[in-house]
Amino acid sequence: MAAIQSLNVGRPVTVQYRGKPLLTGIYKQPVKGPLYLSKEQFEGDGQADLVHHGGPDKAVCVYPFEHYSYWESELGKVMDPASFGENFTVTGMLEDEVCIGDTFRVGEAVVQVSQPRYPCFKLSQKHGVADLPARVLSTGCSGFYFRVLEEGYVSSGDDVVQLETHPDRVTVREVLAELADRTGREAVIRRLAGVDALAEGIREQLLRRLDSQE
Repeated sequence: MAAIQSLNVGRPVTVQYRGKPLLTGIYKQPVKGPLYLSKEQFEGDGQADLVHHGGPDKAVCVYPFEHYSYWESELGKVMDPASFGENFTVTGMLEDEVCIGDTFRVGEAVVQVSQPRYPCFKLSQKHGVADLPARVLSTGCSGFYFRVLEEGYVSSGDDVVQLETHPDRVTVREVLAELADRTGREAVIRRLAGVDALAEGIREQLLRRLDSQE
């Protein structure tokens, strides 16, 4: 059964990036909980860039613990919980198995997979590796987001119990691959964009590619 290996939250902090101050919410810290999870975010959590982070479709950032050993080997460093700025470090939920629209109960809350996490430059700042976002994207080990269907308290160590498998069976990795690939294959784009549970921002991004071909 899937479970929360670490529950992580944190308010935005200001750090230095390329000689300039950068406000970022990627520096989260493990907590035991219980913490209240609302439709927007966990209590005690926050994002700096509300255009690209946060909101109902990105209420909870999730990253599989199984990827940590790979990145420790690749980067030559110990990767502590929340190394990818995630709220849930989880076991048993890999991107090529979890599908958009799958729903789960975790603690008192019910959550639904909404979209992949697309890696950004703040990973480079956090780990001092300039090409880390590109490397995360190329592996497909990006993590994903939950939207919250039912609010409630969640604690570290809670089981993540699957309640429903979405009938379209479009995996997180399939969507991420199309976002990265940019080949504009119409049949693939229409299949992915047709998943009713896909975050609207990602659907629009995919469909704009079709519009640009007309």
